[in-house]
Amino acid sequence: MTTGGTIVLLEALTFGLGRLVDAATEAGYRLCLLTGDRAIYAHELSRLAPEKLDVIDIDTTDIPACEAALRGLPDLVGLINSTDTWAIPGAELAARLGLPGPDPATVRVLRDKGEVRARLHQHGLSRSTAVPVDVVHELPLPVIIKDSAGTSSRAVWLARTPDEIDTALHEAETTPLTGHLIAEPYFAGPLYSAETITWQGRTRLLGVVSRQLSPEPRRREEAAAFPVTLSATEHADLARWIARVLDTLGHQGFAHTEFIHTTSGPEVVEVNPRIGGALVGEALCRALNTNVYTAMIAAAVGREPELLTQPLRPGPGIAFVLCYPTRPGTLTGWTGLDRLEDFPGTPDWYPTARPGDPIHHIDDQRGCTGIVLAEGATAETALHRALAAAGAITPITEPQEQTPRREPTIDATPA
Repeated sequence: MTTGGTIVLLEALTFGLGRLVDAATEAGYRLCLLTGDRAIYAHELSRLAPEKLDVIDIDTTDIPACEAALRGLPDLVGLINSTDTWAIPGAELAARLGLPGPDPATVRVLRDKGEVRARLHQHGLSRSTAVPVDVVHELPLPVIIKDSAGTSSRAVWLARTPDEIDTALHEAETTPLTGHLIAEPYFAGPLYSAETITWQGRTRLLGVVSRQLSPEPRRREEAAAFPVTLSATEHADLARWIARVLDTLGHQGFAHTEFIHTTSGPEVVEVNPRIGGALVGEALCRALNTNVYTAMIAAAVGREPELLTQPLRPGPGIAFVLCYPTRPGTLTGWTGLDRLEDFPGTPDWYPTARPGDPIHHIDDQRGCTGIVLAEGATAETALHRALAAAGAITPITEPQEQTPRREPTIDATPA
């Protein structure tokens, strides 16, 4: 029986609950999930014994109600928020309740992509700043127009001509935004993400994830692989750079920092104050031969995570591929799932949607219906295997409308 108290999750990413439960149990804590839609976690919950995780069904957009629920827990010792949407409310609730947690002011900066770009530019860590969209035509083409607080690649437009700028601005008029519209230069090069853990000013680069995007202008995330092979010099240079970035922004804890490798060095796309979404967390656990979620539990109760300094024994390369339908509609199922066992790399299937769910968007991660993960001796081999296995799977949609449910938080990382 656990005796250390209860750690609460204010929502979570779609995958990783099982790993978190294991980490909490090992450390002697009870885990409790506050959620407005437990169906989002159907895959993870189906693999957990009911007694392993307490679930409180509550409107998590109602922050006073969440605070009341948290105050009603007599043994509350920590609060975890691993999503972008609840990052600011989570930090503010932790502060109100006297729990360990990030500085709310720092989190507010990190949730404003324009402010992040401006601060990095001021400190010589980005060659450009963000600008209001009313002067977007003054920027050299191509440009990125996006929601300053967007998630899952929503409300992001690549404009390569003046006409495409006008089209993007027109579409933005009817697109719900979490923040406000900003514009910034388009940085040319491959997309990566740096996975890090930071504690009291010390940052450890756990590794780099490669990220494959669809062709322009959509730039939808299609696949990822970990760990990218770097020389000792490249790893050291990147570790110093990302440490400077996070120190400049005042971040502590896990960070998932997307960056473009340009001809003049790395350029930040965004800094996410959390562990990576989709299956990045699972990839870290497998490739590093450790449950990295133990660091999340430690940080939640104010302890230095062992992950910051512990020796790591490299495991297999990991890759995963997101499976999208070719058209919007109601998901009726998939073909090819029964063939996965025929492919090398022991591919696993992680559904992010269920038959009967409406798929309204296929231009960003909201259209993902499931993810195929595979292993290999290297990240490159794992990626080839994951692509081969995912190529056998076809999501089937029928053109009919249904009332949408809240979409899963498989990722929150606009490109």
